[in-house]
Amino acid sequence: MIIIVDSLNKHEYPELLDAMFQLRARVFEGRLGWEVNVVNGREIDQFDDLDPAHVISVDEDGDVVGCMRLLQTTGPHMLSDVFSCLLDGEPPIRSSRVWEATRFCVDTKKLTRGKHPRSISYVTSEVMIGAFEYGLQAGIKDAVAVIDPVMDRVLKRSGNAPYGYLGSPKPMGKVTALAALMDCSQQRINNIREFSGIRHDVFAPQPALSLAS
Repeated sequence: MIIIVDSLNKHEYPELLDAMFQLRARVFEGRLGWEVNVVNGREIDQFDDLDPAHVISVDEDGDVVGCMRLLQTTGPHMLSDVFSCLLDGEPPIRSSRVWEATRFCVDTKKLTRGKHPRSISYVTSEVMIGAFEYGLQAGIKDAVAVIDPVMDRVLKRSGNAPYGYLGSPKPMGKVTALAALMDCSQQRINNIREFSGIRHDVFAPQPALSLAS
């Protein structure tokens, strides 16, 4: 199930956020070998200080198994401040109706393959559905994300293909990076649900404070 943690309720979920930052450290530094800032086993960067919305997937044991960060593009964000070279000199998007999706990851050590609720595919789809449904409710028109070719293929296979790209792909360390655009629409949500077989409401009952501590 999905829990959205943002500036309005983050005080209710300190342990959930802590577990999310630990998952990000295990994935981005440990598994992927990215050069990220990890302190005391937690991956936190300057964009986490800007009150983003975190889309967090929690399994039936209460463990964080997936997450994504959503941040408005009106202020600092990764595409404008870290990956601006992808834009080929064009200005970054600045719109309250376009959000940046970053720091997506799933716990591949805990999850298995397949489409059942404890699988990588299921949690990936659940996080995507949660992010787009939350964005749709908030009046968001588009999402922009810096992805690599592997993630690009995952999105295309799961009914979540980007409708366009900004600038051009560039080598970033061991991978190639692309700035992808995805519309925040009911049709996209329907496509992901059709692919994953997820028909139910993915959001945790509110309030979900039993998972907060």
